[in-house]
Amino acid sequence: MGIDADRALWRAETFGAGGLLCTTIGDILDQQAQERPHREALVYRYPEIGLEVRWTYRALRDKANEVAKGLMALGVRSGDKVAVLATNVPEWVLMQMALPKIGAVLVTVNTNYRRAELEYLLRQADVHTIVLIEENRGNEYLQSLKSIAPEIDAISDPERRAIQSAALPALRRAVLIGGEARRGLVAFDRLPMLGASVADEALACRQNLVKPEDVSQIQFTSGTTGAPKGAMLTYRGTLNNARLVAQRAGLAQDDRFLTAMPLFHAAGNVVNQLSMLVAGGTIIKAIAFDAVKMLSLIEQEKATVMDAVPTMYIAMLQEPRFLAGEFDVSSMRRVISGGTSIPVSLMEQLKSQWGAEPAIVFGMTEASPIIAQTLPEDSFELRSTTVGRPLPFTEVKIVDSEGGVVGHGQPGELLVRGYNVMKGYYKMPEQTARAIDAEGWLHSGDMASMDGRGYIRIVGRIKDMLIRGGENVYPAEVEGFLMRHPKVRQAEVVGVPDPYMGEEGAAFVRLKEGESMAEQEVIDYCRANLSRHKLPKYIRFIDAFPLTPSGKVKKFELRAQLIEELGLDATLKG
Repeated sequence: MGIDADRALWRAETFGAGGLLCTTIGDILDQQAQERPHREALVYRYPEIGLEVRWTYRALRDKANEVAKGLMALGVRSGDKVAVLATNVPEWVLMQMALPKIGAVLVTVNTNYRRAELEYLLRQADVHTIVLIEENRGNEYLQSLKSIAPEIDAISDPERRAIQSAALPALRRAVLIGGEARRGLVAFDRLPMLGASVADEALACRQNLVKPEDVSQIQFTSGTTGAPKGAMLTYRGTLNNARLVAQRAGLAQDDRFLTAMPLFHAAGNVVNQLSMLVAGGTIIKAIAFDAVKMLSLIEQEKATVMDAVPTMYIAMLQEPRFLAGEFDVSSMRRVISGGTSIPVSLMEQLKSQWGAEPAIVFGMTEASPIIAQTLPEDSFELRSTTVGRPLPFTEVKIVDSEGGVVGHGQPGELLVRGYNVMKGYYKMPEQTARAIDAEGWLHSGDMASMDGRGYIRIVGRIKDMLIRGGENVYPAEVEGFLMRHPKVRQAEVVGVPDPYMGEEGAAFVRLKEGESMAEQEVIDYCRANLSRHKLPKYIRFIDAFPLTPSGKVKKFELRAQLIEELGLDATLKG
C-alpha cells in the first residue's frame, strides 16, 4: 500500500485509521447525545444582537427531532430535496441535523446567489421545500423567491396549502427563518409546534430507513464556465471524510472548534461541522468573518482549533488591537487552511504568536471534499509547498493527457478514487460520465505532481495552464511566488494571446493596504527568481477581483479585460 515505486500512484492506505464508518448523521447525533449528553455541541456568542446559543448534544438532538417532525408535518418525504438559503445561523445547523432523520436531501445554496442563479438551482435540483432568511447585505432572497414564484403570495394558509408554481413545479413549501410572518411562508419557529402532531415512533421509522450510501446533500459547484452542477454526496462519503480529516489533525472531544466558514460550503458543513460531530467536540460558530469578533471568540470561548482561509488569518494577525496585546489567544493549538498556498512566514506567525500548528488540506466538492492533508510532523516548508499525502482509504494518481500514470515529480491531472467520490451530478449523466470514468476515477481537473513519498503538489487548473513558446506555464506557481512578496496581498495570473509566443502571462496584483509598488519592481522581483518562460509580460495592479458566487476569481473576465485593453487578437491560442 502507499506510493508506487516508479510512478505517481498512491494505493489506498489505512494509516491505522481502522475501518470506515457505516452510519448516518442522524444516528451519529443520537449516539453523541447518549454518550455525552451534557457536552456543548454548538455555541453562538453574539450578545450584541441578542443571539446566545449553548446547546449540548442532547439539546441539539432534541431540537433536531422537533424540526424533523415539523418538516414531516409539512409533507416532506424521504428523498425530497430541501434547500437552505441562509447565513451561518443556528437554524442552518438544525436543518443539517434534522433532514437526515427523515431521509430528505439537503441542498446547499450559496448566499451570494442572485435571482437567476436561485431559480436555476431550485428548478435543477427539484427542490420541494426552501428554508431561507429574508435578506443579507442587500441581497433580497425573499423578494427574489417571490418574483420567481409569485403564486406564494396567493396562499393564505401555508401550513396546510402547498405551493403550486409554474416556474418551479417541484416546489411545495417555503419556510422563513426569523423576522415577521410573511404571507405564503411558514415560520421556522412554528416547526416544533407543527411536529407535535407527529409521533416519535413515526420519526424513528423514517430514520431507520436512511442508509449510509444514500445521498445526504447536493452541493452545486460554482465554476467559471458552464451551468453549475449539483454534486450528490453520501452519508458514507461525508461522515468518513470528516472523521479522517479530524483524525489526521488530531481533533478530539475536548476541542472547541471556531469557524466562520460558510455552511453552504463543504468546508463549513463537512470539514468543520461534521468533523466535530464525529469527534464529539464543540463547534463555536461565527455568523460571518470579522477579525475582531473572531479574536474575541478565541479568548472568550477558549477555542482550540480554527479553520479559515489565509486572508482571514492575515487579517487577525494584522488587527491593531491584537498587535496591541488586547486578546489572549493562548488556547489555540491547531489551525486548518486550504484552497491556496500558505506562505511559511504565515505559518511561523501562527505558531509563534498563537502557539498553533497549521494543517493544510486539499480537496474538491465532488470528493466529499478532502483528498489530501498534511501530517502533524510535516515541516513548515513541506506544508507550504505541498498539500500533504492522501487521506486513508483514498487512491490518487497523476496522469498525462493519454491517461498514463506519470513519474514522480512530473505534472499531470490528479485523479481520485474511493469512498469519498460523489454519486454523480444530479440529473446530469453526461457531465457525470465525463467526471468519473468507467473505473471509478474522479477527474479533478487539477494539475499536480506527486513525489516519491506520496506528497502532492498542486500546480494549477488544467484549463488555466498557458503555453509560452512551447513551454508549459502553471499560473498557480507564479501566483504563489508573487504572493510571497511582502507587499503583495493577492495575485492572479492569466494567459493572453501573442502572435509570436502563442501566449504570454499577465499578472493582476492586489497590494496590501498602505503599500505601493511600481510595475518594474514586480518585473525585477520575478526576473531574479523565475525562469524566463514563466515571467509575466504584463503587470496590472487591481483593487478588487471579479468573483463567482462562491468567491473564486473570474479569470476569464480578467483575460477578456486585458485583451480588450491591449487590442489583442482573441482568436489566437490562449
